[in-house]
Amino acid sequence: MFQFFLIIHIIAGFLCLLTGLFAMIASKKRGKHTIFGEAYHVNFVVVFLSAVVMAILHWEESAYLFFIAFFSYFFALQGYIAGKKRGKNWLVRHIGGMLGSYIAIVTAVIVVNIGKVPYLNELPVLLFWFLPTIIGTPIITMVGRKYRVARK
Repeated sequence: MFQFFLIIHIIAGFLCLLTGLFAMIASKKRGKHTIFGEAYHVNFVVVFLSAVVMAILHWEESAYLFFIAFFSYFFALQGYIAGKKRGKNWLVRHIGGMLGSYIAIVTAVIVVNIGKVPYLNELPVLLFWFLPTIIGTPIITMVGRKYRVARK
């Protein structure tokens, strides 16, 4: 049963990487951006649910996954809801939430796979837990400023 959820988790995570990237590079209007954004959110829900199930099934070694799944999905949900409701400062919340959740997916993929990459596997794993956030946070800030200035 665990293996089934792991396969689903990996497929949905890979699809998150693709659809999230396509949503980021698509023109920011209804159409491709929203289609890829919807697909990204659906796949993130699958990643979230499968991570929660796997953490529960192997609680002793994977309890941390349970909490990381909730923390990561919070970003995706915040960005998704902001894009749907379009309230005050919605664009800043949308950008921060969606890009924050993308950083979480990238971090997960790197941390899980870095041990298989020659030379990089000799570096401290903790570096790879923080590197996507260190790189991604300034990008979120720059993009947020770009759209904040453009809307004034």
